[in-house]
Amino acid sequence: MSSEAMQHPSQSLSRRGLRLTGIVIAVVLVAVVVIGLITRATQASNLKTWTAEQAVPTVSIVTPEASPNGPVLDLPGRLEAYIRAPIYAQVSGYLKDWKTDIGAPVKSGQLLGEIDTPELDQQLLQARADLASAKANSELAGITAKRWQAMLGSDSVAQQDVDQRTGDYAAKVALMNAAQANVDRLMAAKAFARIVAPFDGVVTARDTDVGALINAGGGTTGPELFVVSDIRKLRVYVQVPQSFGPSIRVGSSAALIVPEYPGKEFHAQVIATSNAVNATSGTTLVQLLVDNTDSTLMPGSFAHVHFSLPVNTQALRVPASALIFDNAGLRVATVGEGDKVAFKKVSILSDYGKTVEIGSGLTHGDRVIDSPPDGIKDGDAVKVATNDATATHHEKA
Repeated sequence: MSSEAMQHPSQSLSRRGLRLTGIVIAVVLVAVVVIGLITRATQASNLKTWTAEQAVPTVSIVTPEASPNGPVLDLPGRLEAYIRAPIYAQVSGYLKDWKTDIGAPVKSGQLLGEIDTPELDQQLLQARADLASAKANSELAGITAKRWQAMLGSDSVAQQDVDQRTGDYAAKVALMNAAQANVDRLMAAKAFARIVAPFDGVVTARDTDVGALINAGGGTTGPELFVVSDIRKLRVYVQVPQSFGPSIRVGSSAALIVPEYPGKEFHAQVIATSNAVNATSGTTLVQLLVDNTDSTLMPGSFAHVHFSLPVNTQALRVPASALIFDNAGLRVATVGEGDKVAFKKVSILSDYGKTVEIGSGLTHGDRVIDSPPDGIKDGDAVKVATNDATATHHEKA
C-alpha cells in the first residue's frame, strides 16, 4: 500500500475529531448561555419578589390594655385653720394692756387684752345721772297723778285735769325706761373693753400694743387686734381641673406633703366641693380636712396634694409612640382585616410619659401599630412582625 493511501484515513479521522470537538464546544457555549439567561431571569424574578416584599412595611403591634391603677393627680394646695377669728374692738379708746402673745394657747372666754375707755366712762356717768333724774320725775308724776285721782271722787277737780296728770306720769315712766336702756347699752359696750377669746385655740396674730389708739369697728374703721385660730384640724383648699372634678367626691382620701417634712405624708379627706367651675381658671374648688392635734402643720402654708383617682374601666393604655398627630387630628394606626392599615381617632385621658390612657376610639381587641412608619396611609398593606423578629429588631436597635 502506498504512503498516500495510508495518510488518507488519518486525515479523515483528524477532521472528524475536530468536528466533534467543535460540536461539543458549541453545545457547551449554548449551555453556558442558557444557564446565564436562566440565572439572570431567576435573579430578576427574585429581585422583583424581594423589592415587592420590601415595599410592604413590617410593623410591630401592641394590644391596648386596661389601666392597672387609676391616675394620680398632684396639685398644689393651701392650708387654713379650721376656725379663724380676727378680733376687732367694739369700743374706742387706748389699749391698756395685752395678756397673750402670738403662739399662746387660749381657752374660750380667756382675757386677751383690755381697752381704757375714758370717753365711754363719761358717757356712762352721764347716762346714769339722766336715769336718776328720770326716775325722780317719774316718781313725782306718779304721786301727783294719784292725788288728782283721789280728788276726782269729791268732784273738786275736772276729769280733764286728772287725765293730764295721768298722761304726764306715763310719759315720765317712758323717759325713765329710755334712760335705763341707754345705761344698759353703755354698760354692754363697756363690757367689750375686755377682749376675750371666742373659742379654744391659739393666738396666731397680735397687731396692737399698749397705748395704741383703738377705733371701734372692723375692716377700714378699726385695726385687727388679735387673731385666734383653731388649728387642731386644718382645712386644705385645692383647685382641681374640670376634667377631674367628677372623680373627686366627698369622702375621697388624699395624701398631703409639705416642704418642711420631706418624705412624710399626712392623711386628708375630702369634706366638700364647690360643685361649680371657675370660669377664669377652669377649676373647681375642693376642701379637705387634715388632723393636726399635734400642731405639726401650720395654717397658711403650701402643700402638695396627691389624689389617687379610681380606675376607669373604659380607659385603655397604649405606648405614647403609637400616637399620630397630624392635620387629621390625634389618631392611632391599627392593623385591620387582610393586614391593611386602619386609622382610628382617639382621645387622651391621661399622659404618663411612656404610655397614655385612651378614653375613646379603641377596643381591647384592636391591633395597634407601635411607632408607625412615616408616610403610612389608610388601607396600606403591612406585615406583622413576629415576636422573634421584633426582638431581633430591638436588639439591633
